[in-house]
Amino acid sequence: MFNDQLMAVAKRLVECCQTGEEARGLDELYAPDAVSAEAVAMGDMPREAQGLDAIKGKHDWWNTANEVHETTAEGPFLYDDDRFGVIFSMDFTNKQSGERQQGRELGVYTVRDGKIVREEFFYET
Repeated sequence: MFNDQLMAVAKRLVECCQTGEEARGLDELYAPDAVSAEAVAMGDMPREAQGLDAIKGKHDWWNTANEVHETTAEGPFLYDDDRFGVIFSMDFTNKQSGERQQGRELGVYTVRDGKIVREEFFYET
């Protein structure tokens, strides 16, 4: 029903997120020129990060700014031959404010030639 390559990338990303191996997932699954887009800019980070190094920097910023207590990844949810979605739930404390928060977001990923080329995050209100 769905493209085998898409299914493999989607399942592997969810696996990496569920096991705390996000950095490995970036190295294995992302194209060097991938783009990561947030619904809004966060802190000092721009809304879009262009390139794998910038995406890694975004992850570093998040992990430096927050103490993450728990993250879950639900999915993947496949669409056509080149996209999938994952629902993330997070429990974290902002280190600067000390405020503990829970949040959910939808990540939508575009895959070409077996690599993630774009990720977009939609926030729950």
